[in-house]
Amino acid sequence: MRTAIVHPCERLALESALVAGSAGLIVPVLVGDSHAIAEVARTERLDLAGCEIVAAPDSRKAAATAVELARTGKVDALMKGSLHSDELLHAIAMPESGLHTSRRLSHAYVIDLPAREQPLIISDAVVNIAPALDEKRDIVQNAIDLAHALGISRPRVALLSAIETVSSRVPATIDAGALCKMADRGQITGALLDGPLALDDAVSGEASKEKGILSSVAGRAEVLIVPDFEAGNMLAKALVYLGRARAAGVVLGARIPIAFTGRADSVGTHVASLAVARLLYGASRATLRGVPLRRATRHA
Repeated sequence: MRTAIVHPCERLALESALVAGSAGLIVPVLVGDSHAIAEVARTERLDLAGCEIVAAPDSRKAAATAVELARTGKVDALMKGSLHSDELLHAIAMPESGLHTSRRLSHAYVIDLPAREQPLIISDAVVNIAPALDEKRDIVQNAIDLAHALGISRPRVALLSAIETVSSRVPATIDAGALCKMADRGQITGALLDGPLALDDAVSGEASKEKGILSSVAGRAEVLIVPDFEAGNMLAKALVYLGRARAAGVVLGARIPIAFTGRADSVGTHVASLAVARLLYGASRATLRGVPLRRATRHA
């Protein structure tokens, strides 16, 4: 998977690209200020031998150049380097980027928790601040497609709110009810949906049983759809910093996979995000070839 690393002008981004390249996950294409990249490599004793570098004078130009490489098929994926999220998202969202699909862009965390065997997907905690109902539909479908790429054939999707009953005073509960009906009508496919569910209802069988919630999702959710950016961001960071979870991040809804991490995230988080992007890439190629998705993702 030829991957444009956008503006890898700090140690974490550059080292992550090189580690992922050495592991065979990607073929890194470094897009940014070539002098700054060389200086980081020299200071941190990183070996750039054999790496392709596409020069761009600053982070904004690096984002535009990387998107153009993707549009013309010269790279298969993007990874956010040491630039602000808005700069890369803006370049991707431009009408001329060629990376659009019929869906809205959204972000998903893939969370590895010590107490869980299966990964937990949380969306959207980065891109969409206060999504409306139609935008939430895209967020849900994007997350379902990610779950499929991870080998979860029929994911259980919990639509989170603070309460588990529909109330006009809590708008997220109304959206959750509408999204469930969309799934009933085939507007959302490939998963089991339930909501509104409080967080404890979604992940704890004991809590959902105590409350008398009878559902194929409650207590066993694999995908958590949060009501807004603030709730999702706090939930994901609480799991990482207080719950010893490990997280990978990707942007979904574009024509290519996009590994999307924070500038302070570890090398391990960056590489894990590229691994998830690699699974998305393998799943999309398998779909084009008509290969059954679960078989293809295991191979990837």
